[in-house]
Amino acid sequence: MSKTVVRSVEYFYASVEDRPGQAAELLALLAEGGVDLLAFSVVPTGASHTQLQIFPASSGQLQSVAKRANLALAGPHYALLVQGDNELGALVELHRKLAADNINIYASTGVADNHDGFGYVLYVRPEDFKRAATAAGVPNPPSWHPQPHVKAPG
Repeated sequence: MSKTVVRSVEYFYASVEDRPGQAAELLALLAEGGVDLLAFSVVPTGASHTQLQIFPASSGQLQSVAKRANLALAGPHYALLVQGDNELGALVELHRKLAADNINIYASTGVADNHDGFGYVLYVRPEDFKRAATAAGVPNPPSWHPQPHVKAPG
């Protein structure tokens, strides 16, 4: 019998110029600062910019490192992180629950590992987040109020 766990996670993003090495520089900074990541994603946001999405195990640790490095982050934002046993149809029931509650998943990404497990990040609209988390079985989901882009100090 498979076990799937769904939880609410915070994520932040940094918008950067789209050039080689941007993700490597950020990941090195986070590693040096002791930031443990649940997930990381790079998404193009136009012809010349990229969004580096950071899903930290500890938001406080990430924010502390970002402040020391004068790194502008937007967030926190919320997503659902799904982890479980990799088996055919593992995500069907979750998608059905959200669809039954008329909740649209506007983006997602997932990966299976070589130990028969998977990780999957689901993004829903801010106004649907609490309902989506509740439908997915997340206890005490936060209400999401979008945060403005945070300017780097100085």
